[in-house]
Amino acid sequence: MPTAGIIYIQGINVNIKNLHIYRRTTQVFFILLIFSIPVLDILRYDTATRELIVFGQAWSIGLRPDFFIEHDISGATHVALQFFLKAILPWLFILSTFPLLGYFTGRFFCGWMCPEGAFFELADFLTLKLLGRRSLYGKKTNDPETSHDNKFLYAVITAISAIIIPAAGGIALTGFFIAPKTIWSQIINWDFTFGVKAGIIGVSVYMLISLIFVRHALCKYVCSAGLMQMLFGWASPVSLRIHLDAQRINQCTDCRACERVCFMNVKPRLPKKDINCVTCGECITACNKELGAGKGLFNFSAGDSNTKKPVWIPAFAGMTKQDKDT
Repeated sequence: MPTAGIIYIQGINVNIKNLHIYRRTTQVFFILLIFSIPVLDILRYDTATRELIVFGQAWSIGLRPDFFIEHDISGATHVALQFFLKAILPWLFILSTFPLLGYFTGRFFCGWMCPEGAFFELADFLTLKLLGRRSLYGKKTNDPETSHDNKFLYAVITAISAIIIPAAGGIALTGFFIAPKTIWSQIINWDFTFGVKAGIIGVSVYMLISLIFVRHALCKYVCSAGLMQMLFGWASPVSLRIHLDAQRINQCTDCRACERVCFMNVKPRLPKKDINCVTCGECITACNKELGAGKGLFNFSAGDSNTKKPVWIPAFAGMTKQDKDT
């Protein structure tokens, strides 16, 4: 039986109080991993040598030097086999990553690891502190209440973040195509080639625009990795998702804390699963804070555990008629 204050994610015991900390830790770790991959030569394409570098070695299809003069079945078989093993198969593996993640874990990657999603959440937080709402375009019903203290401090943090994050992202992602040593040498000497300058500026401008104006709309409608996880997770009978305990729905206090913490504008209490849910677990933490550790109505589950559709009761009086009909 579950212990009070403990939830289970794919067989791993997780303390509810630390759930938010765990998620932030995985996000920071994955950001550092993405930034480190080209630096450590784990995976990058070097435009100078026109070689794909994998774990420090140039990735080659592995054709014999004399393959082009062999006009027999042995030579053709060698070319076909090497091309399949070194060119087609690796790409099939890479392309299958996010559909497989979606099938088994839903949009867990989006909520717990995606670097861009983490930066969008930071932008939401800073906007909330400065304007009292997450979005630049107006206040939404699920925006949490926040204090208006230290606005100057948050304005400074926002300005610094608007410079450092896009610049760091531009340098890191350009490193996937130009050797990081070359990039840093040019930065130190402040003497840039066109490729380095275009890469850093292009990525920086994209990140700045998406952080200010686009944010989670990109996650919902544009990001191909997110869309693949969304579709395969939606169709999968075993994918990880947030489960509402319909049997105890009468314990809901209608505090709407689960909605206020949701940066994807999902209404967790609706009986139908929302395709935009990124399984972040913030609603789990919020509900346990309201009802007591281990007593929350939400939990992680594999597959659709809603065996009984909840009955709408006065606790849902704060919802609109459209929400109830949904």
